[in-house]
Amino acid sequence: MADPAGRSGSERAPLLSPSSCPGYGSQGESLHVSEEEDLRRRLKYFFMSPCDKFRAKGRKPFKLMLQVAKILIVTIQLILFGLSNQIVVMFREENTVAFKHLFLKDYTDGADDSYAVYTQADLNQSIIFAVDQYLQIPEQSLGRYAYVPGGGGPEANGSALALCQQYYRHGHIDPANDTFDIDPMVITDCVRVDPAERYPQPPDEESLLAQGSSYKNFTLKFHKLINVTIRFQLKTINLQTIINNEIPDCYTFTVLITFDNKAHSGRVPIRLETSAHIQECKHPSVFGHGDNRFRLFFDVVVILTCALSFLLCARSLLRGFLLQTEFARFLRHRQGHVLSLWERLEFVNGWYILLVASDILTISGTIMKIGIEAKNLASYDVCSILLGTSTLLVWVGVIRYLTFFQKYNILIATLRVALPSVMRFCCCVAVIYLGYCFCGWIVLGPYHMKFRSLSMVSECLFSLINGDDMFVTFAAMQAHSGLVWLFSQLYLYSFISLFIYMVLSLFIALITGSYETIKAHWGSHLLLQGHSPLGPNIPFSVHPNVPRPLLARTLVLRLPALRLPALRPRAPAARAPGCPRSGCPRCARGGRHALTA
Repeated sequence: MADPAGRSGSERAPLLSPSSCPGYGSQGESLHVSEEEDLRRRLKYFFMSPCDKFRAKGRKPFKLMLQVAKILIVTIQLILFGLSNQIVVMFREENTVAFKHLFLKDYTDGADDSYAVYTQADLNQSIIFAVDQYLQIPEQSLGRYAYVPGGGGPEANGSALALCQQYYRHGHIDPANDTFDIDPMVITDCVRVDPAERYPQPPDEESLLAQGSSYKNFTLKFHKLINVTIRFQLKTINLQTIINNEIPDCYTFTVLITFDNKAHSGRVPIRLETSAHIQECKHPSVFGHGDNRFRLFFDVVVILTCALSFLLCARSLLRGFLLQTEFARFLRHRQGHVLSLWERLEFVNGWYILLVASDILTISGTIMKIGIEAKNLASYDVCSILLGTSTLLVWVGVIRYLTFFQKYNILIATLRVALPSVMRFCCCVAVIYLGYCFCGWIVLGPYHMKFRSLSMVSECLFSLINGDDMFVTFAAMQAHSGLVWLFSQLYLYSFISLFIYMVLSLFIALITGSYETIKAHWGSHLLLQGHSPLGPNIPFSVHPNVPRPLLARTLVLRLPALRLPALRPRAPAARAPGCPRSGCPRCARGGRHALTA
């Protein structure tokens, strides 16, 4: 019986020969190798890493080099687009803040949640103030804005501004007698305002009433009022894009001011919302402005690189499918064994699927980016999501190349082994977590700001799990009801104790247990030598799951042992007298050492 070292060398020798290892997707067969031996070699070659394939056949790792280049250019593209997108977002936010200070009376920064009016006079003054500011914006605003005819929406009937109120068709409320009579039919009444009504000087209230201004005579039906809305549009130009050597964009801002009285609680919150539409400016002219040919060329390079990566990864997936089909046919005809679904999935490389998905997202995002820079599209958010997700997948794909190193692979293998247990554990914990979310929302929502909606409850509880804002959450509980306050204390203490002391500890124990299992498994002599049950040419890092995947067991049990001819022993290199090294390259070239000179 041959020793393991000799057997390892005999199995490696034919594989290292370029002529003895046909492509793993082909049907060719060597004249001196049986069908089983040929299938075994192609299986070995399929599960090799790029470094092993290079040592075996001298094949250059083109996909590896292409992925490294793709990571570089995709990251550069993302940074360039991120700088442009940051300018766009900042311009929108700054204009929104400017509109709030221009059109909302006595507005202060950070007062969005508390900004409201409480008297009829204040509501009337706030409405008149907003319309007056709109008519006087060319003289008062520091920004350069222009009116948009017909910007008041469908209710404006072609006017620039629409002032509308919504109210119940019939409404009579008598709190003294505890009676009311409401017709839920909603009526919309609008007044249309155009900049032609603008006065050369800021007018006072008496002069406007004397001149019969239409919006000044707008009467609000307070007893059945639902809301009052002011809608208009303004145009402006973003000149900041010149910094990035881009043509400035033309913006059309749609402004909607809402006075919300649907609660009829004596408090009317006021909010201002904006939406921006970006279009190409007509006849742009910027002195000394360069073109965007370099950006367009770089985007085309990104598309071509991702397309090539997509083709190579798709070809590898196709070859794996063909090899899986051939292997399943061989086992079915020769061994009478049918591969299960999990055994077939061993031939599907999940990293290639990840790269294919990133290539598709990158190509889609780059095409949309070209349209945005050509001012044909304005979907900055969609383009950001596509490019950001693709870049994330590209960088996550780097983990695949770290699996070729044993010290790094033990951490990645821990994640792969612990993931099924962690997912099952999270499913069980999610049931308890959702129960706490619903309970906290329905009981504590009316009394606690952090429990007003289900999303806020989930955010608050997740923060408590991580130890954030514990004292603030306890202290913010309003003591309106002693029973509710007592329930809140039991609720928060039980949640924190359960999830921090038990759930998180079990979660960490699952990952720690998987790490210790893999570390102990890799401590065996076979794994320390870098061997695997699939043979010496298949690194264990390809299939790090414990226990071994079903494919490895199938290969070992179903395929007969190979007895390949051993290589002819190599004659040892000549060694000069006194040279301590065996096979010294200087001695082989006939050189002389200092110790023998």
